[in-house]
Amino acid sequence: MQTDDDGQIRLQKLLAQSGVASRRKCEELMLEGHVVVDGEVVTRLGTKVDPRTAVIRVDGKRLPPISPHVYLVMNKPRGVVSTMSDPEGRRTLSDVVADRPERLFHVGRLDTDTSGLLMLTNDGDFAQRMAHPSYEVDKTYVAEVEGEVYQRTIKQLLAGVELDDGPVTVSRARVVSGGHGRNSPGRSIVELVIHEGRNRIVRRLLDHVGHPVTRLTRTAIGPVELGRLAPGELRDLTTDELGVLLDASQL
Repeated sequence: MQTDDDGQIRLQKLLAQSGVASRRKCEELMLEGHVVVDGEVVTRLGTKVDPRTAVIRVDGKRLPPISPHVYLVMNKPRGVVSTMSDPEGRRTLSDVVADRPERLFHVGRLDTDTSGLLMLTNDGDFAQRMAHPSYEVDKTYVAEVEGEVYQRTIKQLLAGVELDDGPVTVSRARVVSGGHGRNSPGRSIVELVIHEGRNRIVRRLLDHVGHPVTRLTRTAIGPVELGRLAPGELRDLTTDELGVLLDASQL
């Protein structure tokens, strides 16, 4: 992105180059008071900003700053260790991203036998903030468990469960399919949304209520959804996703 010698750029040009809308539409958005920079509504066309540091919102949505950092979503395959190296020689995240030139950090972790959504970045501050308990966002898991899960168990989960290392709050829980089908006798599929990331928390939680997990996948972190991303595949976070996560981590 081309800036002036002082590193600044006209706001409407930045908005257009960031994919908000055409240059003319971006000017209209500014004139109508839809654009806020560092907490102040900006309506003067030609206003210049530093694209690396300005906190810009359009209709309340955060526009991520221009930076050299990458923010990636991975569908971690089952059996891959959530580290960048492993003394036991097991397959790691480094093996999955071996063709990437950046030095990447994983944001949080998933158990080796758990698949699903994991974020990677070369932004150390973002990785640290997103993994810190103070900033953790909701995480959605889909678990195949032993036994048929009844509504009384869902109510028990939503009421809160006390584990050895403290209580667990479940934001949402539902039975996706019961355990009486011909293809999965004695098994159920449950979706859970929790806020925290203690070690093996979902497995321990469901085991506590009498339904050991046989297969577990994380399908979402906040606004970021796994969607149709195949195991081992990567994609960039969208502008909207990154904006929400930057706000959540107060960056």
